[in-house]
Amino acid sequence: MAEAILKNKKLQDVQVFSAGVYSYGGEGMSQNAQAVLNQHGIEHCHTSSPVEPDKIASSDLILTMTNAHLQALLQFYPQAADKAFTLSEYVMDSKKDVSDPFGGDLYTYEATFEELQRLIDALQSKIVEE
Repeated sequence: MAEAILKNKKLQDVQVFSAGVYSYGGEGMSQNAQAVLNQHGIEHCHTSSPVEPDKIASSDLILTMTNAHLQALLQFYPQAADKAFTLSEYVMDSKKDVSDPFGGDLYTYEATFEELQRLIDALQSKIVEE
């Protein structure tokens, strides 16, 4: 959902992609995530993909949803340490993880969407300022 929300912002000169630290790739978006995005008028088609070395190398900024994801990413790609942060850490200097709605009901996905929306609004302000 974070990728979809950020892409929907249509920030100039900003490329956005999503990759999973533990993903093998090829999985579609959950029905509840798609339903929440649709409710908010965000069209998005997503297939999971794993983190790849070339994407790490070409990225200026890497944001994870949780500290556990960040630590796993840095274990595999220590060279990314200067450009990888959790989303909360980067925009709010907070160690709080974004809630993972995986397997939850529609209400749980909506709550995570709202959390992501607030963080991504703050991210947008920070990117525009820089």
